[in-house]
Amino acid sequence: MNKLIKMFKKKSLLVILSIVILIVFVSLWNIVSGGYDKQNKIILVLKKIIPTSISQKIRDTIFIIPELKKRNSYLELVLRKNQQKYKGEIYSETTVISKINKQNYNLKEFFLPFPRLDLRLRWDSNENSLRRNYLEIIGDKILAISGEGETIYFNKSNINNKILNQKIIKNNLSNIIESNKFTPMGIRGLFYDGKQIFISFFYQSQKGYSMDIYAADMNFEKLNFNLFFKSDEYWDNYTVRTGGRITQFTDSKILLTFGDCTKMRKAQDLNSLKGKIISIDKLTKKFEVLSLGHRNQQGLVYDAENNIIINSEHGPNGGDEININRLNEKMVKNFGWPISSYGKNYDGTDPYKKSHKEFGYIEPLKNFSPSIGISEIQLKKNIDSNNNNYIFASSLRAGSIYKLKTNQSMTEVLDMDRIYFPEHRIRDMKYDEDTKSLFLIFETIPSIGVLKIS
Repeated sequence: MNKLIKMFKKKSLLVILSIVILIVFVSLWNIVSGGYDKQNKIILVLKKIIPTSISQKIRDTIFIIPELKKRNSYLELVLRKNQQKYKGEIYSETTVISKINKQNYNLKEFFLPFPRLDLRLRWDSNENSLRRNYLEIIGDKILAISGEGETIYFNKSNINNKILNQKIIKNNLSNIIESNKFTPMGIRGLFYDGKQIFISFFYQSQKGYSMDIYAADMNFEKLNFNLFFKSDEYWDNYTVRTGGRITQFTDSKILLTFGDCTKMRKAQDLNSLKGKIISIDKLTKKFEVLSLGHRNQQGLVYDAENNIIINSEHGPNGGDEININRLNEKMVKNFGWPISSYGKNYDGTDPYKKSHKEFGYIEPLKNFSPSIGISEIQLKKNIDSNNNNYIFASSLRAGSIYKLKTNQSMTEVLDMDRIYFPEHRIRDMKYDEDTKSLFLIFETIPSIGVLKIS
């Protein structure tokens, strides 16, 4: 009997040990390949323990064969994308099950004919600065612009076919770049107001780095852009922290987000646009600061019914935020950066106050730690039987759309679901009422995603 007990314990120990080894092996592969869920807490702990230099050596030795297979599969997909050019072929249709509420969503992915993100470089490298693509819904058409400034469109109804049949729209951006002797750093936002197309353009000139808005009358044959708003803000080093989102405000005004451009203290300086959200009058071009204390605002929505601005922004290491600016309260709101943040610095130091309210700043509606790399947001109101509001927040690092249910006054998050797309980065997102779908820009291949949400 004792022998049987000992044998059973030995076998149980071997089974447990095998399971542990398997978990570590799978986790290690996910870490070194870069394909892990960047919100998985176990893997994030292991990643902190294993230095990057060691994980790279493991990838290039122990896991060299699976790594090469994965790399080849990716390159084959990129080659297929390049060969089909402007057809916009569908290459994937899947059912995505949300992580928390287990809801099913249909996802279609179509090739986008823009240069791919270079996965061997950092996402914040100069080279990848021109790989940020954006989209806009214009009636029965979808317009997309590459980070390099190429413009295309396709008929919205083509999402029901095997190809999107994308068409090139000529534009004069190369002439603007050449005549001004700019070094282009990329497009940072795209917006259509019913008549004109607006883009935020990040560039380097003899004065330094800057970002301005250009506008063109909508024309599917050619877009002739002209300078709409000159920021007169300059800084001396390349950065991803530019903001650049544009959206409608009142009938005669638009909104623009301007990041802190790594000049953190400028976010609290009302004499600078850095770290601000501003309104711009479309006729006079005069601007007004509506809020300050922002870091890098990547999403922007104006809710005219409640007169509120919703924005999303990147924190440092952690502390991504969704913020609410209630404009009926007649004051310039301060959201606290760089004094208050729920994140910390990448070197591990943490000079930030955690509370916002205690120090006179506006608390975020929601903060995300670890960071999700929050990007564009969309607001859908009264879409369930209880007339709740839903904020859809896309993400780069987490490769997900977060669906946040709020109360009617948007003072509280009642529920949150996560729709996860492995090894994807979502740069842009627009909701289309006609198809009840979210149109997405996945930037790795890149591709257009169509996610049916009802």
